[in-house]
Amino acid sequence: MQQLGIGSRVEHPHFGKGVIVDIGSEFYTIWFKTQNGTKSIGKEYADLKIIEATTATSAENNTTSLADIELALNNILDQRLHEFQLVPMANKWNNGTLILQPNDASMQPKEIPIETFFHKIVMVRDRLRLIEQKINSNKTLTDEEKIDIQQYITAVYGSLTTFNVLFKETHHQFKGSGNKE
Repeated sequence: MQQLGIGSRVEHPHFGKGVIVDIGSEFYTIWFKTQNGTKSIGKEYADLKIIEATTATSAENNTTSLADIELALNNILDQRLHEFQLVPMANKWNNGTLILQPNDASMQPKEIPIETFFHKIVMVRDRLRLIEQKINSNKTLTDEEKIDIQQYITAVYGSLTTFNVLFKETHHQFKGSGNKE
C-alpha cells in the first residue's frame, strides 16, 4: 500500500469514511465521522480503501506520534502482564515428592511431585504481583485505599515465606513486611 499523507481521505469497511490526521511509524490515526473520533489503523491494513491520497512528506514519514507510543506501550504491557517468569527451584528438591500424611492411619497419603507444587507456588506469587500492579495503576482507588489493600497482599507474602526454602535464588523468594529491602 502506498504511503499516505495527512489529509488523505480513506474508507474503512467498518468505520466508514475518514481523514488521516496523524501518521506514525506503523499506524495512521484516522478521524471517522461515524465514530466522531479517531482510530489507529495499521498502514498495512489491506481493506483500507483510498478515496483521495495526499503525498506524505518526509517529516510525516519519520515522526512517532504520542498515539504510536501509547499503542506500543499498551501492546507491551498486555503481552508482559500475562507472561510468567521462569523461576528455578533449588536443586536439592529436583525429582522430590511432597507427601501429605493424614493423621488417620486408615487413609492414604497424598504424594505430589515437588516440581508441581513449586510451580503452583510460583503462579500464586506471579498472580499476587499482577494484582499489585492492577491496584497501583487503578485510577479510581485513592492512595489510602491502595495502601490499605496493599497491606493485605504484603501479609499474604509474609504467610508464604515458609515456601522460600524451595527457591534457588533469594531474589525470587517471598518477602513479608518484616523483610524490608
